[in-house]
Amino acid sequence: MVVAPFSPHNTKTVQLNHAQRELTVKIVYYGPGLSGKTTNLQMIHVRTQPDVRGRLLTVETHDDRTLFFDLLPVFFSTSSGFKVKVKLFTVPGQVIHNATRRIVLQGADAIAFIADGRRSAQSENNSYWKNLIENMRENALDPAQIPVVIQYNKLDLPDTRTEAELEDTRKKGREPVIGAIAIRCVGVLETLHTVLQLAFRSIEMRSQISKNIGLSEREFLTQVFSRIDTTGTELAKYYPPPASVGARRWCTACRCA
Repeated sequence: MVVAPFSPHNTKTVQLNHAQRELTVKIVYYGPGLSGKTTNLQMIHVRTQPDVRGRLLTVETHDDRTLFFDLLPVFFSTSSGFKVKVKLFTVPGQVIHNATRRIVLQGADAIAFIADGRRSAQSENNSYWKNLIENMRENALDPAQIPVVIQYNKLDLPDTRTEAELEDTRKKGREPVIGAIAIRCVGVLETLHTVLQLAFRSIEMRSQISKNIGLSEREFLTQVFSRIDTTGTELAKYYPPPASVGARRWCTACRCA
């Protein structure tokens, strides 16, 4: 999956409100239907401290697919007094809801593309990747500038990609590639960390928020992940989970304990 060049100038603006001292960072989870986009948000939700997370809003159809979008806001205040809202959206995967995907994608600071890791799903993954690039252009989002992270999910199922195949994909493109088993929280927080890190760097290049509002990349990521239970993930050594037993209860719905 390689992003093609895009000629028009990127018109993406940063959602920074100086009057209300508020910064909003928007992340969109994109990909085929049933690839695990909603599962990613559900796992993030159960691992995040209740006092800094909003409600996980989900609209589903009779066949358990997200019809419109999921929205999971996580918020905190910086040392300089700015309120930061991290909004995580998913888009509907069904082909008939392309217009909704395009609308949800508006204003995205970064994108997590959730692909089905089974080899048999390659054609559908490619189709939705092309759809993502088309909808980015429709929203004046430059595919060469807006960060995209690729997650290959469902690696616990038969006929899935090996680590060697994932590494080969990494070498072919410039996007970070992460393997995942979302229902067990494997790769979920690592995907979130990577996409937030790239989103911050993109915003910094456009608006110099480290200078303008005194928010560094380190503080941004620490503020988010110090409020998320990282137990059992690669992030635990950088953002140690809370020592209290009570904190571990955030993740009672998660299978990765």
